[in-house]
Amino acid sequence: MLRAVATSGSFSAAARDLGCTQPAVSQQMKALESSVGTPLLVRAGREMRLTQAGQALVRHANGILAGLTAAEEEVAAIAGLRAGRVRLVSFPSGSSTLVPTALAALRAAHPGTRVSLEEAEPPRSVELLREGDCDVALAFRYEGAAGTDAMGRDTGAAEEWADLVVRPLLTDRLVALVPERHRLARAGSGPVDIAELAAEPWIAGCPRCRGQLVEVCAGAGFTPRIDFATDDYPAVAGLVGAGLGVAVLPELAIESVRPRGVRAVPLEPAVRREIVALTLPDLSQVPAVAATLDELVRAGAR
Repeated sequence: MLRAVATSGSFSAAARDLGCTQPAVSQQMKALESSVGTPLLVRAGREMRLTQAGQALVRHANGILAGLTAAEEEVAAIAGLRAGRVRLVSFPSGSSTLVPTALAALRAAHPGTRVSLEEAEPPRSVELLREGDCDVALAFRYEGAAGTDAMGRDTGAAEEWADLVVRPLLTDRLVALVPERHRLARAGSGPVDIAELAAEPWIAGCPRCRGQLVEVCAGAGFTPRIDFATDDYPAVAGLVGAGLGVAVLPELAIESVRPRGVRAVPLEPAVRREIVALTLPDLSQVPAVAATLDELVRAGAR
């Protein structure tokens, strides 16, 4: 309840979010303040604001709630009192390719396990995991985007996920998407230097993909002229197919869209992203979460 009040700014909004009454939230907050022996919230106009003690407790709330969830799920699985429950968050192209295969296998092996699915792109999906609002998050990172060490490992991204359990699923290559009558579509199936597309109008994808596009183009010596930007992969493919520009998309996204009127062309130098499944260390011990991670790994291998 404290976290809900901190997020929403009032007892009444927190009550709506939690499905209870405003007096119940008020009473629980008074009881919590009595328990810790110091005020946690102060009223500022129409909003409730956290005191310094309240801020400290909220910082610990996510870990406390994740630990409680892990304890409840593990005990329930051991005692056989109820089936497992997994809250999964995935980016769209993962939702349409990896997730269906993994969840079908999970249901066949563990029919009592319930899985809910929500879509979010990284870094938001990773934030949801850390905030305790999901149990497993599918995410991706681009090779070399944050710098690499002497062994070629992505050091910046490794630090970004250092507090999480990381299960690699697959490496996804980016390819150029051009209209089927485009000069490069007729040139053959060999790789194309992205600099050859410097003068083209561009259709960009999600914010992280858009940033990666600009970075890759900058490395090739030009700034892309982005005429359209959309998170919807079918829309990207449709705009390219209509001859309105070119795009760079992951192969996984193209497989999920099955576009018409376009041609996928390999890029040179190759640009890849690593797709992973993430969870918290405590949650990785929960049987239903562990089984979901295993099936996602198998789906990536297939």
